[in-house]
Amino acid sequence: MSRSRLGRGLSQLISSNALSQSRAVIEVTPDRLQPNPFQPRRGYDVATLDELAESIRQQGILQPLLVRPAGDNYQIVLGERRWRAAQQAGLETVPCIVQEVEDRQALEMALIENLHREDLNAVERARAYQQLIDDFDFTHEELAQHIGKSRSAITNTLRLLQLPEEVLASLAEGNISEGHGRALLSLEDAPDSLRDVWRTVENEELSVRATEELVREVLGRDEPPAQARRSPRVAPPPPDPHLMALSEHLQETLATEVRLQPRKGGGGTILIRFSDSEELQRIVEHIAPGDYL
Repeated sequence: MSRSRLGRGLSQLISSNALSQSRAVIEVTPDRLQPNPFQPRRGYDVATLDELAESIRQQGILQPLLVRPAGDNYQIVLGERRWRAAQQAGLETVPCIVQEVEDRQALEMALIENLHREDLNAVERARAYQQLIDDFDFTHEELAQHIGKSRSAITNTLRLLQLPEEVLASLAEGNISEGHGRALLSLEDAPDSLRDVWRTVENEELSVRATEELVREVLGRDEPPAQARRSPRVAPPPPDPHLMALSEHLQETLATEVRLQPRKGGGGTILIRFSDSEELQRIVEHIAPGDYL
């Protein structure tokens, strides 16, 4: 049971004494072994379990199970899948290493073993994370350090639990992916729309990207754009017809664009456009003829 086989963090949960005694293997009949109640995995793929059972028939169990005492029997800490396959293969005994393990360690070991072997689906991972947090007061940061994930990865996976149960079931069954689930979370404040989009995703087998686009369309229909949610701007007052007439008169006189910008309370600015120095000189001579330099 080398560190590379266990995955990051798992070997640290198994005492060095147990590792040093890894050759002290006992044979236990399958009926004396009990599943781990902290096992985060809720289902086992039939095909892969059949493959493992066939391998065990041919070669036996190459890696002993890790178990802890449970009265006159033993409770499986690591290796429930091997135990199930061994029963399917008809083995009379199963090789085991016995170690005293606390509940917290049992859950951590089962979780980390499966995570590093990619045996858990996204929903099982999220529920296992939540169980660690609820039962053992892990923070997201502590959990991330323990299993070698980033804190954001832990948080994003836990957010999936906010999806409706029927959507979680679809995710657990592999009908939609974790990416689909994250996209649907954008509609968590509109559960009816979320379910409608989810059904469309399943029925039309939409990609994650297409799902994101559909979610954006739904959000655009259901919510006003950001500009509309802001306080409405006060409409500017209608232009003064006298100023408009004066502006047009100045433009005709100076043969260029002239804008009058009045200020509230009186006063304002006259803007006269010119394109080059020659035009500027022409305008100045028209307004104020004579030497000015």
